[in-house]
Amino acid sequence: MSNIDVIDPLRLQDMKQHGDVVLVDVRTDLEVSRGVIPGARHIPLHLLPARFEEIDRSRAVVCYCQSGARSAQASAFLSAKGWQEVYNLAGGMNAWVGKGMPVAAPG
Repeated sequence: MSNIDVIDPLRLQDMKQHGDVVLVDVRTDLEVSRGVIPGARHIPLHLLPARFEEIDRSRAVVCYCQSGARSAQASAFLSAKGWQEVYNLAGGMNAWVGKGMPVAAPG
């Protein structure tokens, strides 16, 4: 059974303000160089199988990419590895920016 839920930018913003959430940006280095959702941890999708244990299992996890397709794969991977609360950002960074949400320089 999958524990993946698809959320929109407004719900993610609410989760960031009121909850304990881990953001995982699975985009490429080039994509990340254009800006990130504040507080996100960058783990490119192709490195996720080697680095997934860096993600806190006790917190909700939201994965995102540019459009939502790669982050859906990342979310499914984490769910299969035992994460209990995994979300995929619908529309990814495109939707986040489209809603006028804050973007930060990569850290």
